[in-house]
Amino acid sequence: MVSLLRNQKVRNALLQVLYVGSIAAMVLAGIAIARQNLAAQGITSGFDFLFKSTGWDLNFSLLPATANDPYWWYFLIGIINTLFLGTVGLTLATIVGTIVGLARTSSNELARLLGRTYVDIFRNIPLILQVFFWYAVITHLPTPRAAHEGWGFLLTSRGLYIPFPNVSSAALAAATLAVIAAIALPIWLGRTSRLSLPVGQRGGIQLACAAAALACAAVVLVAGRLADLPLLDFPALQGLNLRGGLRIPPEFATLAIAIAIYGGSYIAEIVRGGFKAVGKGQVEAALSLGLGPWRVFMLVRLPLALRAMLPILANQYVWLMKATTMGIAVGFTDFFMIVALTINHSGQTIEAIGILMAGFLAINLSLAAIFNRINKAIALKGNQLRG
Repeated sequence: MVSLLRNQKVRNALLQVLYVGSIAAMVLAGIAIARQNLAAQGITSGFDFLFKSTGWDLNFSLLPATANDPYWWYFLIGIINTLFLGTVGLTLATIVGTIVGLARTSSNELARLLGRTYVDIFRNIPLILQVFFWYAVITHLPTPRAAHEGWGFLLTSRGLYIPFPNVSSAALAAATLAVIAAIALPIWLGRTSRLSLPVGQRGGIQLACAAAALACAAVVLVAGRLADLPLLDFPALQGLNLRGGLRIPPEFATLAIAIAIYGGSYIAEIVRGGFKAVGKGQVEAALSLGLGPWRVFMLVRLPLALRAMLPILANQYVWLMKATTMGIAVGFTDFFMIVALTINHSGQTIEAIGILMAGFLAINLSLAAIFNRINKAIALKGNQLRG
């Protein structure tokens, strides 16, 4: 025994076993104490509550929901609501950040000044304050009877009402997939090596594929039209409220705007840094080959800047996805708020928080994995920008 303890590898293994055993013992002790305290308060631990009826309604849901639905269905709705809000917020933040970032790298002095002013203002105001500000602005808009109207859109304090197709859910889902394909196919065709055509000569094929996908979306919408109803349902005032169309609630609009503006200020700096990382020699070499400014931007500056931006963008997107939890401040039923309501109604605090942590862990790890995969796919071998 003494001879074994003199062995460095044996001692290291024993220390690791002791360390892991100590942590496991602490965790088990904590679980036992928590179960004892819950039992003393008459609270039953476990996940059986997931199959009980909630007894309360949701003010926003992309899936059908009633008060008789079980908790597990509400958790699923909360995750989908969070993913939907995150997708919309990240998309808008990317658009805003790209525009402001390009303005900051522009040769126009006024554009640089406006971009810098935007970043300095919105990056230094806490997100929660911006959420409260935009919520106050939206809820103080005119009532439905005095709504701002334009091109079929109605803007009121109860939300934004927009025209919506009178089609079945299956047709709407298929049309959405077709629109996504119209965006993804040209990108894939521009990068794939399976085509013998040079990259610079694939514009016609990319445009044709995008047009075909959009045409498929239009055909699906027309074919899935509900009987005896017009293709588009326009919102209109009926009595004291608006009927028809699709209503975007103030809570969702508030969060989307706040995340877009706040996140856009950070993404703008990432975009600016990415373009600044592109060497002047590479741009000058492209110009010396006779390429115009637009082709230099699309073929040289933008690809190299994307490779520099992507790792930092991934971190920013993960952070903005977690920022969707601000919805509880204005009553938006995202994943975090549903967990909070579950704790209040069922008393299953530990289980609900565990589900919340597992859900966000899965969302953010998946997001990080996607960006890591993209980063590896576009990395240049032997280049300092490689991830």
